[in-house]
Amino acid sequence: MKIIMLAINNLHAQIEDGVEILKGINLQINPGEVHAIMGPNGAGKSTLSSVIAGKEDYEVTEGEILFRGENIVEDAPEERAHKGVFMSFQYPVEIPGVSVTNFIKAALNETRKANGLEDMPAKEMLALIRENSEKLGIKRDFLSRSLNEGFSGGEKKRNEIFQMMMLNPKLAILDETDSGLDIDALRIVADGVNSFRNENNAVLLITHYQRLLDYIQPDFVHVLAGGKIIKTGDKNLALELEERGYDWLLN
Repeated sequence: MKIIMLAINNLHAQIEDGVEILKGINLQINPGEVHAIMGPNGAGKSTLSSVIAGKEDYEVTEGEILFRGENIVEDAPEERAHKGVFMSFQYPVEIPGVSVTNFIKAALNETRKANGLEDMPAKEMLALIRENSEKLGIKRDFLSRSLNEGFSGGEKKRNEIFQMMMLNPKLAILDETDSGLDIDALRIVADGVNSFRNENNAVLLITHYQRLLDYIQPDFVHVLAGGKIIKTGDKNLALELEERGYDWLLN
């Protein structure tokens, strides 16, 4: 029996003051697929990614989020992460005094522990760090810096893709990973995502711009507006949005 990676059914969510942001989202993502969500500002794109990841600023008032057949609506963010949900944030936080390497080691071993595994042996960990950092053009001195402290926008995004590749989640949610990237950094980040994707995982991209989809080929493109998915298509839909904007769908 084929497992559906993510099934969102009639999802409604609101922020703490009671304002409803998501108004009945329906979405299904299968293993091996890449889905892109586009839409105007304020449509609910980042809210959707935060709600899937379990960010506590939002309350689910109706519907369900099934991750590999299990409803995770009541799960804490760390429980979702341990089950295989990864989220790259639009504005990653700085953690002074904690190096990139030590953060990765702690995160990876916490996930292993939650799944009944022992810590990864140091030699294996270092080999994995070396392999993935080389794929992303990350230099050794970068790995010893405090997490995101003093990082440029491009360095923060590259670091989050590095975390994704190290943690190897089942579902990667990338919230505007292309924001603020120059063309070289965008290509490196996209190469990381493309090397990560396989038939056993899935990727959900949140983006404003079609240019990211020149490098990461999506299987489906969804337009989110007014808290609902109003149109679904393939990569050609993203090209049409680039040319025509969103007004033709909203009117």
